[in-house]
Amino acid sequence: MNERIIAACDGASKGNPGPAAWAWVVADGLGTPQRWEAGPLGTATNNVAELTALLELLKSTDPVVPVEVRMDSQYAMNAVTKWLPGWKRNGWKTSAGKPVANRELVVGIDELLSSREVTFRYVPAHQVDGDPLNALADQAASEVAVSQQAAGTAYGTADMPVPAPARSTKSRAAGAGAGAAKGGAAGGSAGRTRSGGTIRAKFAGRCHCGKPYAAKDMIAKNPNGWGHPECRAALA
Repeated sequence: MNERIIAACDGASKGNPGPAAWAWVVADGLGTPQRWEAGPLGTATNNVAELTALLELLKSTDPVVPVEVRMDSQYAMNAVTKWLPGWKRNGWKTSAGKPVANRELVVGIDELLSSREVTFRYVPAHQVDGDPLNALADQAASEVAVSQQAAGTAYGTADMPVPAPARSTKSRAAGAGAGAAKGGAAGGSAGRTRSGGTIRAKFAGRCHCGKPYAAKDMIAKNPNGWGHPECRAALA
């Protein structure tokens, strides 16, 4: 029997909210991937996708075996490791007195965590030489968010998704600047500008937050290049 499981989980939403999916990858104690699964969520937010990914991972692993969970979502990790005790004391209200968002998912995760040994490890998303399991989970979630078709070992999909190459923020910004200098948008990867500074992407790409966007998704210019409109607002 395995003495330890290493796993990663991730969620993706194409538009936030938009077509969304969750994914997890389970490895043995040495970090070798053993199985994976990804499922569609219809229209949902990134936060819902991230929490669902963790919930599905915990449901799919043996509760008697210690597991290390690697995640690139600080929201999901903080929700279940830092904020959860206070929410419960406050009757599932935030410190501002508002109802806790995505409470049903958080409660489900809390119930699964109560009787098992789980450690969490934050891993930055889409880094060159970054965490390979996180990269696999991210790509699986991204692909299923687009296809809205479940995939994984249990569905006869033996091959792991191939992670998209990580690109540095500096290179993306340089590419955007070069495209603008030529009179194009982000090196030709974006279409005509619409009201509010948003455009429809011609090709798939990756936002500065580390999450990808698909061709025809709405994107917006931010100081680091092109990405999700909501990420531009977050930088403001």
